[in-house]
Amino acid sequence: MTKEDEDYYAQFFEMFRSDGWKQLMIELQSNADAINSVEATKGIDDLHFRKGQINVLAYIINLEGSTLASFEELTQAND
Repeated sequence: MTKEDEDYYAQFFEMFRSDGWKQLMIELQSNADAINSVEATKGIDDLHFRKGQINVLAYIINLEGSTLASFEELTQAND
């Protein structure tokens, strides 16, 4: 693993440990649950818009897990 890789992952892991990140995850999950409701859609355009919102929220919500998986894969490849 290069020094750049180490710094990249260290910065992410530092962010994931912060109270601000934990609070953000609570807020985003709450928003995702509300946005994911089909009952509140007003039409097909709104449905597509909500789908885009959910995709972005899912990316951010899953960022910690995907970063950890990527880090583990990289470290195993270097062993």
